[in-house]
Amino acid sequence: MAGMGPSGTGVSGGGPKILLAKPTTPRPEGGSVGGAGVGGAVKLMRDRDEDIAARGRLPHGSLNLLLDTWDFYPDRLLPLMSDNTDFTVVGVLGPPGVGKSTILNELYGFDGTTTGVLPPFPVQTEEIKAAAKHCTGGIELRVAAERIVLLDCQPVFSASVLMDLMRSDGYSNISVLSGDALSAELAHELMGLQLGVFLSSVCHVLLVVSEGVHDIRMWRLMQTVEMLKQGIPDPSALPSGQAPQFEKDDNETAIDETPEFFSDVVFVHTKLRKQECTLPEILRLERALSLFFPSPAFRKNSLVKYRLPQSPSQRPSASCALLEKEKCAPRGENGVISLSGRTSSDGKFQNGATTAGKEEEQKEGKSIDDGKPEGDVNMFVLPVRLPDEMTRNHHESYAAMLAKFRNQILSLPRRPFSRPLTEREWLRNAGRIWDLVKKSRVLAEYSKVLQSSGLYRR
Repeated sequence: MAGMGPSGTGVSGGGPKILLAKPTTPRPEGGSVGGAGVGGAVKLMRDRDEDIAARGRLPHGSLNLLLDTWDFYPDRLLPLMSDNTDFTVVGVLGPPGVGKSTILNELYGFDGTTTGVLPPFPVQTEEIKAAAKHCTGGIELRVAAERIVLLDCQPVFSASVLMDLMRSDGYSNISVLSGDALSAELAHELMGLQLGVFLSSVCHVLLVVSEGVHDIRMWRLMQTVEMLKQGIPDPSALPSGQAPQFEKDDNETAIDETPEFFSDVVFVHTKLRKQECTLPEILRLERALSLFFPSPAFRKNSLVKYRLPQSPSQRPSASCALLEKEKCAPRGENGVISLSGRTSSDGKFQNGATTAGKEEEQKEGKSIDDGKPEGDVNMFVLPVRLPDEMTRNHHESYAAMLAKFRNQILSLPRRPFSRPLTEREWLRNAGRIWDLVKKSRVLAEYSKVLQSSGLYRR
């Protein structure tokens, strides 16, 4: 499994060491755990001496919650967790090489300028790219000092994951669903859906990452995930006892009465080119997302959004004309606005020079929210990572936009589970949720539908 180096313990000797803790301002025992402003400090473990000692008892490479063999091991991560009930779980889902681990490292608070220290989550290197491999296998877990639980999962739509799955006869070497063996292609498809259903059930915030503005595979995947999540409760809704009772044929009423929970989904589009970081393109992307996801499940906490900074050359009247133009933008299949459209050639809106703030839109009586369903879909954009001088007069730097994104995610109101949970209870119940996902009748039926479609080997 390429790219999965030492993720839980330091490397002895003179080599680089993984970041376990950053210098921090001491805080009183039992103090507030929220708030990202404690000296900007981030730690993998708590400050307590017994938990630091417990770090040494963790076996090497034990920070995987889900192995790439599809086996779930929550108990081995219990030393990382506490009895605190004020915590936030953030997961990430996306194709390979789109920057999932980089985003989580930023949320963790990792300082990339520190020499000799490995990031909490391994990132893709040139060697890994050349070998066409992926960095993360299964699901890796880290805990920041602000009690933010970060879940980094293996990529979806990944050719290298598919190759690792495939036996010589074309079948999967991993039991994805209980029952007969599946073809590697079908198992690979179902694994991505299982990850999506699981993360949307156990996370407060789920980051769905795509590259550019034209790749909508993750949009379609999330639509399918919402459909297949039936009968999967949040971790706090599980009954006490050893075995989950939600998948018995004689207990369908219990499934229907289970409180529905769906993570706050944030769509993150990365590696945008300079012509895609302009106001017209961002508005077009927002509008397309709004039309693609009319479901209230994607609109409950509509607070994450990127707005271009104010420019001295702003022209409010022109910007309002642009907003009106966006309402009448050409639509493609399913009524989604074409993402390939460009602005007029008169130069009014080139390079984002005529961006307008919300107050200017209101003065003119216009709003980008006119005609939309109630609430917005959470969305953020990040440009291609370039030297700052190359982004001048086009858009903010990658570092500045990533910092804005971190601030918005950390300040996002946490959607509560149906009842309070401690971190340890959440971890144990997450394992039971995973069992429900693997035994889901809805996913099993969907697997049969895919198999009968003729698109996958029998």
